[in-house]
Amino acid sequence: MNKKLWVYACCIGAFLAACDNGQQQSGGGGQHDSVAVYLTTPDQQQLFVKQSAIGKTKDTSAINIVMDTTRQFQEIEGFGASVTGSSAYVMQNYMSADKRQALLEELFGAENGLGINYIRMSIGASDFSTDPYSYDDMPAGQRDDSLTHFSIAHDEKDVAPVLKQISGINPNIHIMGSPWSPPGWMKTSGKLEGGSLRPDAYAVYARYFVKYIQAFAAAGVKITALTMQNEPQYEASYPSMKMTAPEQGTFIKDHLGPLLEKEGLHKQVSVMLFDHNWNSPEYPISILDDSAMAKYTAGAAFHCYEGAVGAMSKVHDAHPEKGLYFTECSGGSWSPEFADNLQYMVRQLFIGTMNNWSKNVLLWNMALDEHNGPTTNKPGTGKENRGCMTCRGVVTVNSKDGGVTRNVEYYAIAHFSKFVRPGAKRVYSSALADKGVENVAFLNADGSRVMVVINTTKDERVFSVQEGDIVSYGLKPGAVVTLVWK
Repeated sequence: MNKKLWVYACCIGAFLAACDNGQQQSGGGGQHDSVAVYLTTPDQQQLFVKQSAIGKTKDTSAINIVMDTTRQFQEIEGFGASVTGSSAYVMQNYMSADKRQALLEELFGAENGLGINYIRMSIGASDFSTDPYSYDDMPAGQRDDSLTHFSIAHDEKDVAPVLKQISGINPNIHIMGSPWSPPGWMKTSGKLEGGSLRPDAYAVYARYFVKYIQAFAAAGVKITALTMQNEPQYEASYPSMKMTAPEQGTFIKDHLGPLLEKEGLHKQVSVMLFDHNWNSPEYPISILDDSAMAKYTAGAAFHCYEGAVGAMSKVHDAHPEKGLYFTECSGGSWSPEFADNLQYMVRQLFIGTMNNWSKNVLLWNMALDEHNGPTTNKPGTGKENRGCMTCRGVVTVNSKDGGVTRNVEYYAIAHFSKFVRPGAKRVYSSALADKGVENVAFLNADGSRVMVVINTTKDERVFSVQEGDIVSYGLKPGAVVTLVWK
């Protein structure tokens, strides 16, 4: 059996943290149990594999990371991805009950799995649904202001059962709901695609959100967060809607916020602004500047597709009392190299967003099939160009046999979600990007400390971590390591 297959067999799919390959890494301090080590290398020879523990040493390396757990920053809520309609479909329809349970326990189990604690779902259809729909579709020209026809029946086939199964594995899971579009009759376009929210539909749309929360609660799924509109600065040929900052602020201040309070849901459900790219920090700042609007909001959410991660710190600097959230980024077949993706995801999406005040990190689809679907895009039917046809899931589920392929996204999440538990605080660690060892550190509620380090150079980097005692580790080019102090 070659080395790579041995790693997979030993680690039961390369996700369990109990496998020790017995190899001492350069710079280690011998066979001690002081600091546990988990490694992923860009050549895929090590995929989140437990290494020999490292013990304390006397001297710091030339590259010395100081960790100070007394200097604490934001509280961490969790890591994960979106259980889209497509994700739920492939798990519900391509996998046997046993295989689905095993995968969900692997992803969401805290003891023997990755411990994923935060997921996002679409309120109605996104571009990653089997077809476009809302929870209250009406014939053209008709309205349903009483929401008499409201129903989550479409999601009761795949989405709700999968979310309920996940909630059974992790009862404390955070579930964020994000709409791609309200029902078409609420919009200036009269359809799910494009347009904006009609001024005379603000009140009924707020009630639509409440009915969504209540309907999923009745289905055994607790919604804990909302964003008002996925990518509100973009109109598309799939369900989408433009929503300006003044429109979003008014909707929250005059309609949704007061209604959530009236219904007693405001303590259960956090309301987040924006949910779009790093290039427009002024959008959430302008809403948070208005105290009457800001009082109903927990903070702002961001995507990765334009701009730079530092925009999140601009919002934090303007409103440090509010939380920041990272809610979407996708890898895909446009970038097939494992090493390149590992570098970008860990460096920018995880270390980068955490060091810029994010309380969570969410990637895009949790699961897709081998054709990057299914999606609302239907080639040859006149329904082309409905979103991304090359996006990759955290895992790929084979449509023929339900087999699972763990993609680079899986390992990027694992390095954080397995050990950085909900309620952890980000703590101070030396920013050494110029030395090629970018890092972020955390203190869990149980006192354990976690640091994730990536080598961004083309040479091995030996670094030390000074946190009371000193430990030293040698990290190959492009590799990622998670260090855990119990």
